[in-house]
Amino acid sequence: MSNIIYIGYDFKVTPLHSRSVGIEILIAELGYAGFESFVETEDGVTAYIQKEEWNESILNDVQILNSEEFKIEYEFNEIEQTNWNEEWEKNFSPIVVDNLCTVRAPFHEKPTTKYDIIIEPKMSFGTGHHETTHMMIQYILSNDFTNKSVLDMGCGTGVLAILAEKKGAKILDAVDYDNWCYLNSLENVERNNCENITVIEGDASVLAGKKYDIIIANINRNILLNDMATYVSCLNKNGVLFLSGFYNDDIPVIQEACENQMLKFAEKLERNHWVALKFLN
Repeated sequence: MSNIIYIGYDFKVTPLHSRSVGIEILIAELGYAGFESFVETEDGVTAYIQKEEWNESILNDVQILNSEEFKIEYEFNEIEQTNWNEEWEKNFSPIVVDNLCTVRAPFHEKPTTKYDIIIEPKMSFGTGHHETTHMMIQYILSNDFTNKSVLDMGCGTGVLAILAEKKGAKILDAVDYDNWCYLNSLENVERNNCENITVIEGDASVLAGKKYDIIIANINRNILLNDMATYVSCLNKNGVLFLSGFYNDDIPVIQEACENQMLKFAEKLERNHWVALKFLN
């Protein structure tokens, strides 16, 4: 697969006093529209979508752009892969989750936390800064992964699979359909000296015949709903499914899809209106 070209949108959100709420809603609606990577900026957010998924009417269903409560201005242009490294290096700072796990870049100092993950994200989604990745890290930290077989679906940078191995998982597949994410995950798996992770380029069709004790899927709502039956078919008896990548308002439809597959709701995490859910098989 050749390198994927991205379109980058720079959104400026006002007023200042409610900007964070506006940005949260904007990111959620952009996710539904097909945008897959987001970087919050001083004035708003920069969002990225693959050029082949883009069209001139891509923002027509982003309702907040028509809101009287917020003023949102934007401009967009094609993004070359080489531009991304410079941007994230200027803005990327280490994060610490529950005082147990640090996610950092190679140029940051080694931390004292129990788990240390080195990520060079490039265009991939999953530095730990976004709420959904943060919550998935929390789930991995608080659940038993010892000797488990694990699927990280929509792996982005590979950060969740890397942490799962550090928590004791023995067989791991990290899957993403985006070529940049696939290549970036390969790099990050090697960078963190992981030995049990197989990185696979593809979508849910590559899961045929595979079985896992734990499935982690941090993707947007529509993909989760479309592929839910596949995930469940790959889940071992007494397996666990962790889901994120969607908004609090999406819980009913996600929960219904899971319960239709005979999964049982177990736990919910919420962070700035984004949610992560745990289901049991």
